[in-house]
Amino acid sequence: MRLTAAFLSIFVAFVGFSSMASAKELVNRLGIGVKNDTSINIPALSVKYWPNPEIGVVGGLAIDTEKDNSRFALSGGVHRIVFKEDNMNFFMGGELGLINREIAGDKQSGFYLSGLFGAEFFFAGLENLSLSFQGGVGVVSLKDVRFRTIGDTPMQAAVTFYF
Repeated sequence: MRLTAAFLSIFVAFVGFSSMASAKELVNRLGIGVKNDTSINIPALSVKYWPNPEIGVVGGLAIDTEKDNSRFALSGGVHRIVFKEDNMNFFMGGELGLINREIAGDKQSGFYLSGLFGAEFFFAGLENLSLSFQGGVGVVSLKDVRFRTIGDTPMQAAVTFYF
């Protein structure tokens, strides 16, 4: 019940503030931030670069060196803006990543591939700061191959600051 109330509060806040938002032109801008969309559930430092108005290049690096439970992820991908609103950009794209996970001393290495759709939006007064949510489908190959759906909740939103 508390999780539902927290989610509803955050959703209402985002909807309320979205009327004050405006999208930014992102051409030749570099964004640095955090995200959590890897297949091994680890927060990552992320970068985004938009060489033209429609195509963006994204990447991420995540490291956790916990003894007997380490994790590592390195990802890269492309996002394409499919349409723009006054306050947000809707995109589609894909990511490919290398992953390594250790569970109780058993090390596994592999990759993941994701097909994504999502939205990135900006608030007025904070035009260089964006929040983005994404979802889609993916395949993960570690010890076994698995297919999965992807859905970032508001608590897992990527936050990016553009220079």
